[in-house]
Amino acid sequence: MKLTAKVKLQPTAEQAQLLRQTLEAANRACDYISTRAWDTKTFNRFKMQKLTYTQARLKFDLTAQVVVRCISKVADAYHLDRNHKRRFRPHGGIAYDSRILNWRMTDSTVSIWCLGGRQIIPFVAGPRQLELLAHQQGETDLAPIGGKWYLFAVCEIEEPAPGDVADVLGVDLGVKNIAVDSDGNVHSSAQVNGLRHRHRRLRQKLQAKGTRAAKRLLKRRSGKEARFASDVNHTVSQRIVATAQGTGRGIALENLHGIRSRITARKPQRATLHSWSFFQLRLFLEYKARQVGIPLVLVDPRNTSRTCPACGYIDKANRVSQSTFSCVVCGFSGLADYIAALNIRVLGRAAVMRPYVSDAQTVAQRQGQATPL
Repeated sequence: MKLTAKVKLQPTAEQAQLLRQTLEAANRACDYISTRAWDTKTFNRFKMQKLTYTQARLKFDLTAQVVVRCISKVADAYHLDRNHKRRFRPHGGIAYDSRILNWRMTDSTVSIWCLGGRQIIPFVAGPRQLELLAHQQGETDLAPIGGKWYLFAVCEIEEPAPGDVADVLGVDLGVKNIAVDSDGNVHSSAQVNGLRHRHRRLRQKLQAKGTRAAKRLLKRRSGKEARFASDVNHTVSQRIVATAQGTGRGIALENLHGIRSRITARKPQRATLHSWSFFQLRLFLEYKARQVGIPLVLVDPRNTSRTCPACGYIDKANRVSQSTFSCVVCGFSGLADYIAALNIRVLGRAAVMRPYVSDAQTVAQRQGQATPL
């Protein structure tokens, strides 16, 4: 399993200037390579390298491996979209490999190629990042964020094989409650939604004001809300995975892919709906579950909040309100999100506990033979 370790560089003012100049030169090279590739419709990486490598080295005074990485960056961009000419921001991140960047863990420094030669730059990292860096393999991206310099290192972590489980923990995701599991644990989003509303209202005021001071404040606050939401998603996913691991169960989630395009919401609700990162929480749950060998399955969310777990009756009328479920047939009632989590658990358990089918019958069928009774 591949994870990314984010570490902060601590360059001197002179080194920061060299890093900035290196990024600018590399991205100018990317623009040049992109122009040549677009004009000749050459999108294959190897053909692109043959077309542009020599001129890019001479024109931008870059080392061979940096040019190779620039060509890969352009080829990857056209792999995603060949309908438009690709352009690159002057300070967009570039990738380094082991030939142009070396980690020196003994003194917490990196040896990194820049215009004018290699630089030895110290870095700082937390215990978790240092643990990941022990398994660093492949490329490392250099990027400036908010005036600071960061390295994003790809680390290959060995993951255990998913173990056998007898049950699953159903998890319902939502806006009112971030997550509710089939054990009845509720992870409320009241704090997050309140913070989002406060940030949104402040942004509107500052944007309407439009002064230089307001713009500086907007720039200083940019990303704060996203970082907070990401931290909440990490915390919630850790608790859910710990609960499943401690009880020897798998995890079942709703497959909410494309939910924003499938549902309609009133105008006051749209900002709240579109600002919550369901997919990020799902990704966090997936990789944390894989780290500890817990199977995670995605189930169809259709009717999970309208089905009675006691009698199985499905009706829209069962959902009395956003937060309340009450079966119109048997009277079973409770928190709607908890009811949905119970139904997700049933679907997830059926997906995990599939019946075993003998391989002998499959082989016989492939060979066109009749299987004896």
